[in-house]
Amino acid sequence: MVVFLNGQFVPEAQAVVPVNDRGFLYGDGLFETVRVFNGRPFRLAQHLERLVRGADYLKIKLPFTPKALHQFAEALIGKNEMPDAVLRVTLSRGAGERGYTPKPGGTPTVVMTLHPAPLMDAARPTQWSMITSSHRVSAGDVLSSFKTTSKLLHVMARIEAEARGVDEALILNTNGEVAEAASANLFWVYHDKICTVPAERDVLPGITRAVVLEICQMLGFQTEKRVIKPEALHHGEGVFLSQSALGVIGITGLDGEPFRQSPLLEKIHQTYCAMLAGE
Repeated sequence: MVVFLNGQFVPEAQAVVPVNDRGFLYGDGLFETVRVFNGRPFRLAQHLERLVRGADYLKIKLPFTPKALHQFAEALIGKNEMPDAVLRVTLSRGAGERGYTPKPGGTPTVVMTLHPAPLMDAARPTQWSMITSSHRVSAGDVLSSFKTTSKLLHVMARIEAEARGVDEALILNTNGEVAEAASANLFWVYHDKICTVPAERDVLPGITRAVVLEICQMLGFQTEKRVIKPEALHHGEGVFLSQSALGVIGITGLDGEPFRQSPLLEKIHQTYCAMLAGE
C-alpha cells in the first residue's frame, strides 16, 4: 500500500510522523472521509471545501491547494489500483513543542490513505440497528461543526453500541435533543417529509447529508430541518443515516424498539447510487 505524506508517495510502512505531532498529542487537526467509486473520489471538491473552512477556523495553514490535493488523491488511487475504496485525508497542525498553545511557524502534516470500501447493494440500503448513547455533545459546541480529529466522544459511543450488540449509536446534546449518530448524520420521515437536524444544532454539516437533501429536491420530496427529541423518532415513518462510506443506511430500530420502514428510503438510496456511479 502506498500513502501520501507531505507531498510524497511512500510505502505505508515508511510513512511516519513525529511523536510530537500535535495531531497525535492533542487531536489538533481535521480529516475527511471520501468514497471512491470507479476510480473517482465522489464529491471530493465539497470535502476539501469543508477541510479549508475547518483549517481557517483552527488557524492551520493548509500547505497545498484544494486543486493540488485533488490531483494527489487521483494519483494515489492510481498508484494503489484501488478504483473502489474509501479515501481519508488528514491534516494536523504538525510537530510542535509541548503545551496547548501552538507556536508560530510550524509545518502542518498532510496524509492521504486508501482503505477497502464496504459493500453496497445498489437496490437496497444497508440496514443498521441503533442505541441511544449515554455520551452527550455539549449544546452550542462550535467545534461540532468541523470534522476534527478529536473524536473521543464518538469513539466511546461506538464502543457502547458494540457492547450492546448493535451497529450504531445515536448521540444527543446536553439538552436531550437529537444531534447525530456516531459516524453519520440522521434523517427521519414524517408525513412523507424528509427531516433532519439543523446543522447549527451541534451537527457536522455532512457532505452526504447535503447530497441527500439535493436528491430530495430532485425527486420532489419535501424537506424540513427541525429539532427533535429521541422519543419522537418513533412517531414517524422511518429513520435513516447518511455517511460517506455507505451512503444511505436504514435504521431498523432504536433501543430495541423497531422503526417503520418508509418506501422513500429505497428511492433516495437508489438515486444516491446512480449519482455515485455517474459523477
